[in-house]
Amino acid sequence: MDDLRELGSALRGLAGSGAGIGVVRVLERHGFGTVESGQLVAGSGGSTAGVLYRGTLDDTVLPLAADAAGGPRTVAAHVAESAALDAGLACAGGATLLGHPLPAELADALGAALESGEPAALVSAADGSAALVLTGTGLDTVTGSVGALDDAAAQAARSLLRRGATVTELVPTEGGELLVDLWVPVPSVLVVGAGAIGEALTAQAALLGWGARTESDLAATVAAVEAFGAADVLVLLDHDPAFDAALLAGLRHGRGFLGALGSRRTQAARRERLLAAGVTEEELAQVHGPVGLDLGARTPAETAVSIVAQVIAARGGRTGSALAAAPGRIGG
Repeated sequence: MDDLRELGSALRGLAGSGAGIGVVRVLERHGFGTVESGQLVAGSGGSTAGVLYRGTLDDTVLPLAADAAGGPRTVAAHVAESAALDAGLACAGGATLLGHPLPAELADALGAALESGEPAALVSAADGSAALVLTGTGLDTVTGSVGALDDAAAQAARSLLRRGATVTELVPTEGGELLVDLWVPVPSVLVVGAGAIGEALTAQAALLGWGARTESDLAATVAAVEAFGAADVLVLLDHDPAFDAALLAGLRHGRGFLGALGSRRTQAARRERLLAAGVTEEELAQVHGPVGLDLGARTPAETAVSIVAQVIAARGGRTGSALAAAPGRIGG
């Protein structure tokens, strides 16, 4: 997540520079072993951001990024076994790289989404002749155009989003191939307070491939929440009124999932304190308390399941009702 935020911030900086921006992306690859999807390098006016394959292709990538603002082109590159292993890759490999212009408006939209931890997709024609960016929870905000393939591009990106993972994929359509880079931020759970529920939550997060940390210090908690991205999650187990400051920080920041455990009496008392602190009813609706779906959970492990289930539902824009009663698509 930190790398994506840095890339997002850099993209916004390039967008504001006034110079043309070029990006280099992976059109096709073979070898290298297991590598992360969604890698790209952006360049503008001698500045670059991002990295491809741990920098092993820099001799090809950096000149291509510098030239790409002037028009699209593809270049083949290869990394020998020794260089790949020295860089930490599993084996040698080769890639066909696509360099193409990225208008400042698209770079700013993509950068803002990556910086804030929201899902984002960069979709272009396979020849780099046109591109668009989709952002938001359901990739509903569209910036740019690939002409007659706009609908196909949006459909392809949103279909890949249902997998819930960052991906780079060449997608065939009736009008031509599309290169899709999709970034899906992985949730990270901040558990504030100790106990069996907190332990169960960190275990459940690990099972889902999410990040998790436990905190008990107020200042550290507030600082962490102030740095939240859209995918981050606060689960407040500690009932100490002092930790209202974490919820206030989250509401001011406007990012992430804010949840608080506690009885209805505890929730009512917290509600009155937040209202007294100037929080509006609309803002209060953003605090999930008591956190979790009504699953009839009794044990700490079951409570953890109910909490992550609500997070998943919120990320997917769902209510958490039974699948049999759901009118929409099953599974995302």
